[in-house]
Amino acid sequence: MPTLTVGHENGHDIEIYFEDHGTGQPVVVIHGFPLDGRSWDKQARALLGAGYRVVSYDRRGFGMSSHTTVGFDYDTFSDDLAALLDHLDLRNAVLVGFSMGTGEVTRYLARHGSERVTKAVLMASVPPFLLRTDENPEGVEGSVFEDIKAAIADDRPAYFKQFLDDFFNVDVLGGTRISEQAWQAAFVMALQAGAFATYAAVDSWLTDFRADLGKIDVPVLLIHGDADRILPYAATAARLPGLIADLKVVTVAGGPHNIAWTHPEVVNPALLEFLKS
Repeated sequence: MPTLTVGHENGHDIEIYFEDHGTGQPVVVIHGFPLDGRSWDKQARALLGAGYRVVSYDRRGFGMSSHTTVGFDYDTFSDDLAALLDHLDLRNAVLVGFSMGTGEVTRYLARHGSERVTKAVLMASVPPFLLRTDENPEGVEGSVFEDIKAAIADDRPAYFKQFLDDFFNVDVLGGTRISEQAWQAAFVMALQAGAFATYAAVDSWLTDFRADLGKIDVPVLLIHGDADRILPYAATAARLPGLIADLKVVTVAGGPHNIAWTHPEVVNPALLEFLKS
């Protein structure tokens, strides 16, 4: 099982689990909350079939990476990503982030630069800045995130049931674009994440990425569903044009949060076209 040591806690290694398959230009896929690298099934298959090298990994605290209780901030997350790119000596790479993973992509490019990266994809974007403040009125009230943390602390499985129903818009797409079995697979992934990680990660969602976005100097593809209930389009994707110098936008009509699973017939062609362009 390939792992990379990225830090230590109480004298023990903090290890990141990763997978590295195929040949050709490397595409690094970065999962969303509360899933792990296995959530890229539909994209990994398409990318490998098109001749790309696909690298996935589990964020610290999630999946088969160490269930640590330290480092749940985007500086550390992006440093973990940098360590993986350096370890594999990836060049001309494309970073593809989904949901929480869009924060890694954004902070990595701002903090570490684009020497190893040629393009980036933000899918269901967290940036630019989720938290509502006096000078960020488009954001979401802070009490929403405090309620999420309280719900996770009180009954994590029950919270994930509610979260994943909105993750896939099950009341609209259940039985057609999301099967009961696929929903259950996501639920299992969520439960396999570290209990502390799922609680602590919520605070990272409130990171202000606005200064980071102006530092991105590679072409970026934004893919976002206009029916996203987790990261509403108006508070996230709609605000990115003008903040990123070279941005292409693909809006998925009726798309929920996890468009990678529910709308691969839109996501995969857009992704492959962007990679080839």
